[in-house]
Amino acid sequence: MAQWIALSKTQHAKHSYLPRQGYSFAVNQAVAPVLLAELPKLLPHYALGFIQQESGYQAVALLSLDGQNNLYLHSDGRWLGSYVPASLRGYPFTLANTEEGQKALCVDQAHLSEEQGEPLFDEEGNLAPTVQRTVEFLNQCEQNRELTQRSVNALAEAGVIEQWPLKLERGEGQEPISVNGLFRVDEKALNALEGEAYAQLRGGPMALAHAQMFSMSQLSQLSERAKFHAQHATQEVPENLDSVLDGGDDDELTFDFDS
Repeated sequence: MAQWIALSKTQHAKHSYLPRQGYSFAVNQAVAPVLLAELPKLLPHYALGFIQQESGYQAVALLSLDGQNNLYLHSDGRWLGSYVPASLRGYPFTLANTEEGQKALCVDQAHLSEEQGEPLFDEEGNLAPTVQRTVEFLNQCEQNRELTQRSVNALAEAGVIEQWPLKLERGEGQEPISVNGLFRVDEKALNALEGEAYAQLRGGPMALAHAQMFSMSQLSQLSERAKFHAQHATQEVPENLDSVLDGGDDDELTFDFDS
């Protein structure tokens, strides 16, 4: 689990950071938070749903069947998919809330170094260009995260989010697995809305609702990925692995999800 350290010009002026190598940090991540802006990129590859937290529901992409093993990740750290959710691409950096209600740039302690890596700050004490680019990406993600959360809250307030009793196949010789703790859009409740209640969901909330429902056709991807991992657990990585499961790695720190 990441240990986040708030960066300081005075304390970390001479420090460097170790860029991430692949996505091994997400090996046990069962879901990934998603943004409204990336829905078109997510739909061809992920089943979407909601999880319940203390502050309410959160929109997520499903990455695992058992809640422990990320099926979109190969053992060598490569992401098995042509689009990586934005919530994972800023690592080893993140933005965290301070006691004053501001956002602070943090780095995972495991990637903070005094001896090697990329500089955090330049000689004038400003963020290094690569770090500044990451900050801009994280800020854009944060802005859209707030918009996304408002859409999720609107769906919850309209009473159209329900528990999702999900059971999926894992492959030959294995029992089907029940995936617990997930929620989905209640299509009947959504279609029953009228007048002002329906109008309140125009825009982002309705886009998110339909995206979640459409994405359920991708549930077979989770089952297929579970079978793939079971079959290749003791085999060497094939040279054409990327073509097996549409492998890829979206490393660009860009918020232009339509490009």
